[in-house]
Amino acid sequence: MRKLVLASVAIGTAVAALPAAAQTNAPFTGARIEALGGYDNLQDGGDGSSEGRDGFVYGVGLGYDVQAGGVVLGAEGEITDSTTRARSYNAITAGDRFSINAGRDLYLGGRVGYVISPRAMIYAKGGYTNARVESRYDAGTTTFRDHTNLDGFRVGAGLEYNITPTAYVKGEYRYSHYGDVDGYDIDADRHQLMGGVGIRF
Repeated sequence: MRKLVLASVAIGTAVAALPAAAQTNAPFTGARIEALGGYDNLQDGGDGSSEGRDGFVYGVGLGYDVQAGGVVLGAEGEITDSTTRARSYNAITAGDRFSINAGRDLYLGGRVGYVISPRAMIYAKGGYTNARVESRYDAGTTTFRDHTNLDGFRVGAGLEYNITPTAYVKGEYRYSHYGDVDGYDIDADRHQLMGGVGIRF
């Protein structure tokens, strides 16, 4: 009976240690949720003279990663908002003005990482982004206002660092490009420097 009890205790201890062992052997595996914030710069890349505008971007992200050796593959999504706006002059005709105010941004994509230490990983990311903007076009005494959604793509790279077995911090740069705005061939480029704090489950 004593041997049976001791064996049961040993098995129970081993099973309880499995999640910790898995976390130690693959610290970048599992579901994650994170708070995001950082610098946002939106530029109109049209044919006219353009002014980039700076602001603050903030939001939340969700993801899931799988680590195999030193390689990490993941899928992720984000929803963010921003205080940024941009203006362009002489966009369609001489003397006109086109402006966009950045709103919510949805992102869905993936990332590939490489583990450089038991706590640190570098990664590259890419995917689809959809930004909602308020647009205004002024030409002489005529003004057009509208809200629209912009489809685009995003690429970026960053560093993630585990501060505990389940908590991490990250920093990344990403570039987004959006196409036509309200049917006009006025492309928008976005540069962001982001920081994040997250929990992995």
